[in-house]
Amino acid sequence: MRLILLIGVGGFIGAISRYLVSGWMQSLATWFPVGTLGVNLLGSLFLGLVMYLSEYQGLLNEEMRGFLAIGVLGAFTTMSTFSYESFKLLEQNEIATLTLNITATVFLSLLGIYVGKIIALNLKGL
Repeated sequence: MRLILLIGVGGFIGAISRYLVSGWMQSLATWFPVGTLGVNLLGSLFLGLVMYLSEYQGLLNEEMRGFLAIGVLGAFTTMSTFSYESFKLLEQNEIATLTLNITATVFLSLLGIYVGKIIALNLKGL
C-alpha cells in the first residue's frame, strides 16, 4: 500500500510539473508542439538516469524507483498528447511538421534514455 501511495504522490507532482514545463516551453514556439516534445525529452532523460542508477549503481530502492519512474515521470511524459498533436497535424495536412514531430520525438526520447544511462554509469561513489 505504501508503494501505491508513493506512486500516486509522484503522479501528482509529475502532472503538475508537466503542465508548468510544457506550457512554458510551448509559449516559446507556437507553430510546433515543442512543449510536448520538451517534456518527452526531459522525461526520457530522467527515466534513463533513474533506471540505470537503480540497475548499475544500486542507488534507488524499489519505492524510490516506483515514485520517480512510474509516478513522477509516468505523469510527466505525454505519449497520448504527442499522438493527438501528431494526428491533428495529419488532419491539417501539415506533413512536414508531422514528420518532424514524430522523428524528433522518437529520436530525442531514445537519446534522452541513452544520455541518462551514460550519466548514471559515470556517477561513481555517490
